[in-house]
Amino acid sequence: MLKVPDHQVGGHEARDGKLGPLIDDSGRFYKPLQSDGRGSKELAFYTSFSSDARIPDHIRRFFPVFYGTQLLEASDGSGLHPHLILQDLVSSRHNPSIIDIKIGSRTWHAESSEDYIQKCLKKDRETTSLALGFRISGLQIYGSKEAEFWKPNRERVRNFSATDVRLVLRKFVSFNSTGDSNLDPDCSFASTVYGGSAGILAQLLELKAWFEDQTIFHFCSCSVLLMYEKESVLKGGNSGAEVKLIDFAHVVDGRGVIDHNLLGGLCSLIKFISEILTNPDESTTKACLLDSEENHICSDNCTEK
Repeated sequence: MLKVPDHQVGGHEARDGKLGPLIDDSGRFYKPLQSDGRGSKELAFYTSFSSDARIPDHIRRFFPVFYGTQLLEASDGSGLHPHLILQDLVSSRHNPSIIDIKIGSRTWHAESSEDYIQKCLKKDRETTSLALGFRISGLQIYGSKEAEFWKPNRERVRNFSATDVRLVLRKFVSFNSTGDSNLDPDCSFASTVYGGSAGILAQLLELKAWFEDQTIFHFCSCSVLLMYEKESVLKGGNSGAEVKLIDFAHVVDGRGVIDHNLLGGLCSLIKFISEILTNPDESTTKACLLDSEENHICSDNCTEK
């Protein structure tokens, strides 16, 4: 039995007669192939990536497992539609906290049409993409059994400023992560979730090391998912902190050139998270934030903290 995902925070949702992804109970995620060539490009990427011997195994773990394609009844009632069959990244999680982050200061590539480039450029300028090298596309942060999730609507997320982004990344690892803008996040779980040898920062640095060398693909307009289980942390268990890359409808051939657009955005995100780990108090310096806004953060300035 296929159903609408419970924990989707970005992308098109299969609700109210709209075309969107579905899941089943076996841990698989069914993503409808997009139109205008985007679906065929994403399928081509997964097919190529899954069989490319140049991709190290330790990097493959950051990507959803690809199981092929299948014709399924579309969620919008339009009949049979081809779907990618992917790993459901949250199927084993109960109440996951998730942030979907669109990576790169530029979300279009040179092969795009002029109309599409202008559309993307407008959004990149109006959001934090151009200034920070990334923007938050969606999120949900688990509060408690009483408070459930803090999940701001998409219009609110689209209007996030650089200050909002920093605040959200702090709320993500806080015990008191409500939507109350006057409440200072305590960052109680920063060291548990962001830090450590298996934490989110370590995983991002592992990805960064690969992107400093890989010239196979350019990942335009893809997203980084940050996930963990706050409920498990509250009970003294493992956070299950995990980083995944998703959305590959705009991946193009790297042609032997490093993907500086994605690398720069990844480094910017690393700096924000590193700052939270180093200075979890709100009263600490905001140099990283100011650098981001004024200098657009480049990969050359990204260092491990």
